[in-house]
Amino acid sequence: MVVLMSSLAACSGMSRQGKNTAIGAGAGAVGGAVLTGGSALGTVGGAAVGGVIGHEVSK
Repeated sequence: MVVLMSSLAACSGMSRQGKNTAIGAGAGAVGGAVLTGGSALGTVGGAAVGGVIGHEVSK
């Protein structure tokens, strides 16, 4: 619970585009981990792709 609250507080000063990038990276990391069975490469790759998509969507 403490980690969740501190992560939400960290986003309060971010721009909309920054928030979307972070959300996209988080969702991509989860998706990459699920699709690759927990592979570190899949998780990092998913985070990178999700971050780029989140960044571009908010333009």
